[in-house]
Amino acid sequence: MADVTLQNVSKRFGKQLAVDNLSFTIRDGEFFVLLGPSGAGKTTTLRLIAGLEKQDTGSILFGGVPVDTLTPPERDVAFVFQQYSLYPTMSVYDNLAFPLHSPLRKTPEAEIKRKVEEVAEKLRITHLLQRKTARLSGGEMQRVSIGRAIVRNPRIFLMDEPLSNLDAKLREALRVELEHIQKTQGATTLFVTHDQIEALTMADRIAVLKDGKIAQIGTPHDIYDRPATTFVAQLVGSPRINLLDSGRQNGSIQVSRAPISLPTPPEAGAAPARLTLGVRPEDVQIRADGPFQGTVTLVEPLGVETVLYIRSGEQTLISMVPGLTQVQVGSELRFDLARERLHLFDQDGTRI
Repeated sequence: MADVTLQNVSKRFGKQLAVDNLSFTIRDGEFFVLLGPSGAGKTTTLRLIAGLEKQDTGSILFGGVPVDTLTPPERDVAFVFQQYSLYPTMSVYDNLAFPLHSPLRKTPEAEIKRKVEEVAEKLRITHLLQRKTARLSGGEMQRVSIGRAIVRNPRIFLMDEPLSNLDAKLREALRVELEHIQKTQGATTLFVTHDQIEALTMADRIAVLKDGKIAQIGTPHDIYDRPATTFVAQLVGSPRINLLDSGRQNGSIQVSRAPISLPTPPEAGAAPARLTLGVRPEDVQIRADGPFQGTVTLVEPLGVETVLYIRSGEQTLISMVPGLTQVQVGSELRFDLARERLHLFDQDGTRI
């Protein structure tokens, strides 16, 4: 395995700047996630690392050695695509064995058989080895696609939204399996997704991309609990974070168009007069003695929790409470905001 470093890498397609001066390092053995909306530059970054595209500026290094002039086979990376990219007329066994038949590898047949069977057992597809891939379900095909990458034992795994075409239940099951395999093999992995749940549950670290630039790099805890911008705060977390236009008045933070006023935190002493207050839904706490009052406009029971939409003044706050609740639409209730977990941003969306 190896670490991966991008140094001031940019890539343009015509007038479109897809990747804008990216610099970051994926540590050896790390599960690193690129998270961002469509068009953020995630897949382009992946393809640059694989050697499928050539950057316009900057350098890419594996283990401290530049690989800019190496072809994709010479870089020894395994790429798992969003589409399965299997050979439909071949059996599962032959698809898994195919990379090992490369002239660059010259793997003996006995070793090929051992590796294929070992990977098939890990991914629970042993019973499918003799079946043609054209007869597999979507989840089975994606397991084979992942297995074909694992069997090679490459220096680096590159995965481009490999779970996005699967249903929710299968996506969850494969997510757990992928994370387990990565941890047990200690494989350096770059995983691209627009799904914040995949990013938060699987990553050692996350790089959030926006318009080809890095908005923030950090652990899942960093990204969720200390978002660097309102963009990051909105991208991660479900239900979405409450972002409330606010202002500083007489030592307090006053939410615009709502009877909600809070003492200014010490770290916000030099904050501008106008700012944005961010409150995660789980931090809008329903309490009989709460200092604020509102009217419930929508109730969404989700089983393990319930999402409430609370109108206070002209603002609507989203609250998430555990379990099911007897609260009805139109109910008046009192609430508080967890003071130690508030997020403050300036008017440009940068964390204060």
